[in-house]
Amino acid sequence: MLGALEHRFPPLALLQVRHRQADTFAWRMFVIIGIVVVLVATIVGYTMHGGSVAVLIQINEFVVIGGAGLGSFLAANGMNNFKAAMKSVMGLLKPDPYTKPVYLDLLKMMFQLFNVARKEGLLGLEKHIENPEESEIFKKYPAFLANHHACAFFCDTLKVILTGAVGPHDLSEMMELDLEVAHREAKVPQEAVQTVGDAMPGFGIVAAVLGVIITMGKIGGDAAAIGQSVAAALVGTFIGILLAYGVFGPMARAMELRLASEGAYMNCIRYALFSFARGESPITCVEFARRNIEPAVRPGFVEMEKAVKEKEAA
Repeated sequence: MLGALEHRFPPLALLQVRHRQADTFAWRMFVIIGIVVVLVATIVGYTMHGGSVAVLIQINEFVVIGGAGLGSFLAANGMNNFKAAMKSVMGLLKPDPYTKPVYLDLLKMMFQLFNVARKEGLLGLEKHIENPEESEIFKKYPAFLANHHACAFFCDTLKVILTGAVGPHDLSEMMELDLEVAHREAKVPQEAVQTVGDAMPGFGIVAAVLGVIITMGKIGGDAAAIGQSVAAALVGTFIGILLAYGVFGPMARAMELRLASEGAYMNCIRYALFSFARGESPITCVEFARRNIEPAVRPGFVEMEKAVKEKEAA
């Protein structure tokens, strides 16, 4: 019945694939586009009111705010987390790696390995999980091998299962603990960027107050010079608020969504392994994993079944 429905409505499946491809492109581009739109709209609106862009170019304000932001980031997070945050921010320029084809490859890979265990016993898995880079099965899925965290989590958990010393529910708790620790570590860069973004308005006020202090020293002088000094001081507040809500906030949110996407991928592996530890059949194991995938990128049951059977026949 499911096969008949998919055969009857092929345009719908095509639209879903195209929609996911568009989402992948949007994730990569709209982080940049959105920030550019914020900056351009702000400047254009300012100039439409007769404002001069030259007034906003206050290098001293940028030095105070940028230096304070960088210093607070390093003081709170250290150099290693600073590098990790930069890597995460640059990662936003890349497409979301966890697409429907990637999930389908993951399901096929797990089905093949679980099928090896069904035919050859658990010891048949040992040669694959001890050296995954040399495994003929893993070599077919370079994207999974490149994901070192996912590969290590999968292989290490299978090694525990092979010992036979841990029950399914204890294994589930062990996997949950592993993912929780990894998630906590991976979330540090996102939280660091968000924290600096939250501090930007405060640093902007600091820069503005310093400008006001300088302005107070000019009281009694030329009115035009005092006005320019006040304007320069207010630029600090403007920059701090704009960076907080127009740059750092959106970046932190995008990093959070990317982290959630990675977490969903790891949970997909986790549920398949838990099902395998309980002694379920290979197709049941990958079906448990498939049900844990977000609907936007989840392969259909017929699609998954067809893919794994093709691999099994090959």
